[in-house]
Amino acid sequence: MQQDSAGFAVSTMLAHAERPRVDAASRGLCQPVHRDSLDDVLSDVRAHRAQAVLFSVARYGVLPTARIATLVREFPQVPAIALLSHDDPAAPHAALSLGHIGVRTLVDVRQPDGWNRLRGILMAERSGDVERDALARLNVDLAGAPRDCWHFFELLFCTAPRILTVRQMSIQLRVLPSTLLSRFFRAKLPPPKRFLSLARLIRAAKLFENPGFSVAAVANHLEYSSPQSFGRHVRNVMRMSPVEFRHRFNAHVMMEHFRAELVLPHLDVLRRFHPVEAEPGWARSAANFRPSYAPAARVADGARTRAPSD
Repeated sequence: MQQDSAGFAVSTMLAHAERPRVDAASRGLCQPVHRDSLDDVLSDVRAHRAQAVLFSVARYGVLPTARIATLVREFPQVPAIALLSHDDPAAPHAALSLGHIGVRTLVDVRQPDGWNRLRGILMAERSGDVERDALARLNVDLAGAPRDCWHFFELLFCTAPRILTVRQMSIQLRVLPSTLLSRFFRAKLPPPKRFLSLARLIRAAKLFENPGFSVAAVANHLEYSSPQSFGRHVRNVMRMSPVEFRHRFNAHVMMEHFRAELVLPHLDVLRRFHPVEAEPGWARSAANFRPSYAPAARVADGARTRAPSD
């Protein structure tokens, strides 16, 4: 499945006549991926290739209801949307049945403003992405921070390319890894690796909000080498098992932990921190600036003061 540049894909089960109109309505917002079987939709969701699902009310009669109920129950953070596009005597019953099994959003596109409503829903879901939420919070915390400092935080939460190591971060910032580490150390900030580790666990906490995601599925999606590697990472960083982490942290709580440990105690430094663009030494503090001619002037004045007594 190819996702759009925003990284937001919607897996659909639609009538063939509905597909072109959904494509047109979602253009610029997301990438609809049209499926012919519910197994494919479930596969998209379980592999985290789809951030929402769209069902046609017209196809309800041929869809396995129990499987839809399972999807909605196991993946509550993946929005399930029902689309009503045709007048059909069975449509009211189908819509009620979908609502009964947990599909809470019904979009009636039989009127022109229905397509605008669908766009609004897709836009809201796209903007709810964990990376965007994180950057929105940090944008307030780091108001006025230098451009290169903000770019560092953007890279922590970007979706493409996904930054996993300090070396990858350095490549994107166009600075040597040793230089990046040195600047954080001199500024008395936590090391870049700590920022990367906790940002990665914010994504893990978001995925764990869906009961249908196993530890192995989360480890695979976040590009750990194995579930065991993911487990070691959680233990080393959070001092707890992945199962305990899942119970104690959702994405919001993990984001607050990130802010409390790495951002809020260091606001004064971060708001003037340059991880890439080095400042001249004299510019770091106005108090360090001494005009080169000042000492000479004082010596000359002293000499003139002593001259009459000679």
